[in-house]
Amino acid sequence: MSITIRPYDHPEDFKLVGDFLIDHYQPGNKDGNWLQPAWEYMHSHPSLDEASLHKIGLWEDASKLVGVVHYESELGEVFFEIDPTYTCLKGAMLEYAETHLYGEMETGQRYVKAFINDFDLEFETIAQSRGYKKDENLTRPTSQMMIPDPFPLISLAKGFHLKSLAEDNDLSKIHRVLWRGFDHAGEPPAAGIEWRKKMQSGPNFRKELTIVIEAPTGDFVSFCGTWYEATNRIAYVEPVATDPDFRGRGLGKAAVLEGLRRCGLLGATVAFVGSDQKFYQALGFKKIFTSNCWVKTMSQA
Repeated sequence: MSITIRPYDHPEDFKLVGDFLIDHYQPGNKDGNWLQPAWEYMHSHPSLDEASLHKIGLWEDASKLVGVVHYESELGEVFFEIDPTYTCLKGAMLEYAETHLYGEMETGQRYVKAFINDFDLEFETIAQSRGYKKDENLTRPTSQMMIPDPFPLISLAKGFHLKSLAEDNDLSKIHRVLWRGFDHAGEPPAAGIEWRKKMQSGPNFRKELTIVIEAPTGDFVSFCGTWYEATNRIAYVEPVATDPDFRGRGLGKAAVLEGLRRCGLLGATVAFVGSDQKFYQALGFKKIFTSNCWVKTMSQA
């Protein structure tokens, strides 16, 4: 092996990492790596700390990408994408995270929150040996659902209409349902329209796979983003939100199912979501593993 480590160069390396995730996907996400749509969604999310992207680390063996250590939105949270034949890199990846991807508390103390899959006992042991402790309150479950064929009929309450952003891409309506759907108080700030534009900037974002439910008033009151990854024939659900004034009417269910139905028509056979909420369980999703958070605090520089 001639392993080298280099900083992530965005946007040049964006597809390189995405292709790596596609190539190493194993059915049922048994590889434990992120799905490519999750990597893409991360880059189009408004909360991403773009100024720190160069701190992401890429491991290469003779110019072949074999591992990635990165955050999702801000420094301090750390995720690991690994070629299954290079598991020997796990310790070095943790060390890199502690040196380059740490977060800082107001006191100046540094910390790393490393997310490790619950089936990776080897990695958990390595983390413990480096002083990490599991935070039982911070978990990231992954759930899976086989897409039925034929797809069952989707019902919707009277007066509500299901459509995609290919039919109506009103950014102000999108902004309002996502703002309210994620439980922010009051009406959304006007400046947030730019956030919604960014969320549609991914190269594989498809308006026809992004579903909204329109109320009789004309407002969007439920939203579901679905992503289709053709190589492995998978669908990915992100984000999902329903206006709190309209919850409990099956609107979110209808939006998610319509997105999955459309992905199924394109060829998807299985869907994934980063949640194990009862809402998803009721749709047919079942948790397949959990990424647990292992925390280490370090002294100031």
